[in-house]
Amino acid sequence: MSTPSGFDELIHPSTRLSVVALLAATEWADFSFIRDSLSLSDSALSKQLHTLEEAGYLEIHKEGGGRKRRTKVRLTSRGRTAFEGHVAALRAIVEGAGPTAAPAAPPPDPGRTSDPTTQQHHAEAHQ
Repeated sequence: MSTPSGFDELIHPSTRLSVVALLAATEWADFSFIRDSLSLSDSALSKQLHTLEEAGYLEIHKEGGGRKRRTKVRLTSRGRTAFEGHVAALRAIVEGAGPTAAPAAPPPDPGRTSDPTTQQHHAEAHQ
């Protein structure tokens, strides 16, 4: 099976996918909100944000200084487009796989039943 159009190897790893999905639901998010929401360490989140920023998928804005410094993050239009394309590609993969349901059981025979009491009565009625 070929990879569908829009599948994005950069976004696909679960941590980056989680970051981008979280950001897709908002305009701006604080670094601490993303870190806490995804249960990541500061360094792990910083690494993922840096990777996504280098690709042009994120904009990072730092304001204030010292202990009052705040880092805010948002998806760029390129990042939002990449995320939407990746989600569409994942849907195509899932839909292409289709359900792997077991074959349907044949309909019950109206003259037969699995209840032994009913089977006994049915047999006696036909004697």
